[in-house]
Amino acid sequence: MPLVVLKSSRLMWVRLAALLFTCVAFSVAAHGGNVSGGMGDWSIFCWAFSFAGTLLVLVVEVMGLQSRAPVSWTNFPITFACYALLLCLSASIIFPLYLLKGQTVYGEVRDNRIASTVFSCLATVAYFVEVSLTRAQPGEVAGYMATVPGLLKVCETFVASVIFVFVSDPISYDSHPGVKWCMAVYCICFIISAAIVVMCVGECTGRLPFSFARFLSAYALLAVAMYLSATIIWPIFKFDSRYSRHSSSRPYACQNYHGLCPWDKLVTVAVLTALNFLIYLADLAYSARLVFVTA
Repeated sequence: MPLVVLKSSRLMWVRLAALLFTCVAFSVAAHGGNVSGGMGDWSIFCWAFSFAGTLLVLVVEVMGLQSRAPVSWTNFPITFACYALLLCLSASIIFPLYLLKGQTVYGEVRDNRIASTVFSCLATVAYFVEVSLTRAQPGEVAGYMATVPGLLKVCETFVASVIFVFVSDPISYDSHPGVKWCMAVYCICFIISAAIVVMCVGECTGRLPFSFARFLSAYALLAVAMYLSATIIWPIFKFDSRYSRHSSSRPYACQNYHGLCPWDKLVTVAVLTALNFLIYLADLAYSARLVFVTA
């Protein structure tokens, strides 16, 4: 029978706070928020997934089962915390944008939606503190996912996932070969970055027939070049009247939309593409000089 180990630490209290905040956020939204539709369901999923993962991490650490976990425990908790941070951050933006702004709801339903938004923001802060407490400090030997490049890999995959959502509703990647190239960039870089995260969490990097560190640097350089091209190509073929029916100015019809209209989503994709380019650029800078030990 496993021994229950109770250790009071800042990290444990931060995780308990994140557990409480996410629990309240999805419970209030599901019970009294009258939530329906894709974005509301997505927000509840973000909170519920973060709650379940945090509960799992707490149970494993309190029970002292880290050595029995089928994944690298030096990499898994911080990887999950970073994803939970980004999920709760996205829910904190999406939920009020789609379910509060411009909605004719009053009374208890509106109060519950506001409460869910507040607790989502608190959960975001809690996960940010957890990542700050568990990431590798300068000169410290740690698992790859606890380093800055490892955390950037999480951001790269998450931003690409958000891009996939916006280019798929409505479909906006099949109008021109240049736009299809941008979609290929998003897919290729997402798959490789996700594979790196999975290999680190699953402790598979030592089985590769080549130097993992050199592969990371070479991939970061390739991804920077690919995302640079997408950052330039996407706005040209989506907002230049010679190649697209969309104008460079926001249509008047967008004022009547709840949430983001199709033009807003195209702009968001352009911004997120540039953001991911900067993330990959930072990844390249760190990967070129980082020395780490794979746990």
